[in-house]
Amino acid sequence: MQPVEKKNKLAQTNNVIPFIPTGDFYFAKGVESFRKRKFDIALKWLTKAVDAAPDNPLYQCQMSIIYTETGSFHKANQILTNVLQSTGDQYVDCYYLLANNYAHLGLLNDAKKFAVSYLDKEPDGDFSEDAKALLQLIEIDDDFDEDEWELDEEDELLVYQETVFHHLENNEWDKALALLEEMILLFPDHKIAHHEYTFALFFSGRREEAIEKELELFKEDSNSLYSHTNLAVFYYETGYMEEYEKHIRALLNIYPMHEQQKLRIAVTLARTGLYNEAFTRFRMLDKAVVKSHISYYRWYSMTIYHLGEPSKALSIWEEGCRRHQRLSPQEVPWES
Repeated sequence: MQPVEKKNKLAQTNNVIPFIPTGDFYFAKGVESFRKRKFDIALKWLTKAVDAAPDNPLYQCQMSIIYTETGSFHKANQILTNVLQSTGDQYVDCYYLLANNYAHLGLLNDAKKFAVSYLDKEPDGDFSEDAKALLQLIEIDDDFDEDEWELDEEDELLVYQETVFHHLENNEWDKALALLEEMILLFPDHKIAHHEYTFALFFSGRREEAIEKELELFKEDSNSLYSHTNLAVFYYETGYMEEYEKHIRALLNIYPMHEQQKLRIAVTLARTGLYNEAFTRFRMLDKAVVKSHISYYRWYSMTIYHLGEPSKALSIWEEGCRRHQRLSPQEVPWES
């Protein structure tokens, strides 16, 4: 190459404008992935968009919709509430999105409140027909105080369940116990709360008391899946292997319909070292339902690791860390 030609070539190279992605670029990529139902990828793009332009409420609203699609309704609601607070109610669509999420959670009074707020502010808005349909489905009759009371009670129970679930999934035993004690007083016939109470009691250090209470529940219903899972773990942890074998054998013959119950058995098998059996149960789960459970990632990755696939175990754990930020600072479960 001649010297002049070389100089011209360098000049052309130096005139290349570097591509610097903007929030709009990330947003467009996120929407594209969302339309293809690639929600994990969409969430990554939207996170980048929000990081690039944290004051853009449109990006945050789209992120909330992704969380709604993946069943993370509380995360979605937190984002939408923040948008309303930061924009002074300018993004009215947030009211309908909140109503929809609360309806999915079963919190019907809250769903009604936000649907009505949306229609008050945007009677002919994009979601007006959806909001009206939602109100028709809720079918709350304000003229009947008794019905309202029953609905309020239902909503209160669901709030307790959601909060207790959060504390149990994060091994916050004392916080779970305090709420469960209130819950049992208010809803004494809600049997699962009693089983969750003994579980939290055991791992808070009150082992003998937990076993005694669970045995009382077992006498009332010897077919209870929750008694079998709790007692299997309790006896395994305390070294009473003969008693453990009795309850674990019962679980090996139970194949529930509900995903949360399927997960409970899978986790119990993993907790007690039956990794081959646990792996079979984990493979049978509907991931779309259980991915909101930290215990799914913790014990599935543990199971895979003990079956001799450390790289796959790490991949599952890292996915859990991406979905549940509280996991990120923690050690991988097989080293903790």
